Amino acid sequence: MTRITQLSQLDLTADYSYADYLTWQLNEAVELIKGKIQLMSPAPNVKHQRLSIYLSSRLFYFFENNGCHVFSAPFDVRLFDRNRSLLADKEITTVVQPDICVICDNGKLDEQGCNGAPDWIIEILSKGNSKKEIKIKYALYAESGVREYWLIYPYEEVIQQFVLNNENNSYQLMNSYAGDDVAISYLFPDLAVDLLALFKES
Repeated sequence: MTRITQLSQLDLTADYSYADYLTWQLNEAVELIKGKIQLMSPAPNVKHQRLSIYLSSRLFYFFENNGCHVFSAPFDVRLFDRNRSLLADKEITTVVQPDICVICDNGKLDEQGCNGAPDWIIEILSKGNSKKEIKIKYALYAESGVREYWLIYPYEEVIQQFVLNNENNSYQLMNSYAGDDVAISYLFPDLAVDLLALFKES
């Protein structure tokens, strides 16, 4: 088998599986969306990193003793239709790296990352990835059963909170937070994020 170390060795129009993905040894960060390779944005800027670190640490301390786990990118999350049972690596065609995710089902965690939908995903938008996060991942996360999804707009200093409607497998915009609001998680209502403190860090 040819050792894949450069993106140029791959056909960006071809379909790949998670089993293929595991064999790659690329310098570039990529995700796999329904079998297609998606290049990730360049390394996050300082604003993005500060927001990610602040939120990750806030969530880590909140969940430290309650059985849920917090992970930040790079961390592989394998997604598939939530009506399907666990799939073999060769059957999985979507693997993403959310900025932050919360997983409360220990059975979904293995040495490679998360196998199935996290309970909560937070994506911090950048100018290079907004279309992907808003459109493509929005649909993927709903389809796979991510119950709560936050989109953070760093420059506008806004958080959009989406909650999954189980009846039609689509997201409902629950809240838009801005200014001096305090964002409250739908799934974990004791967890509050003060926007003034959050965006002060960035």
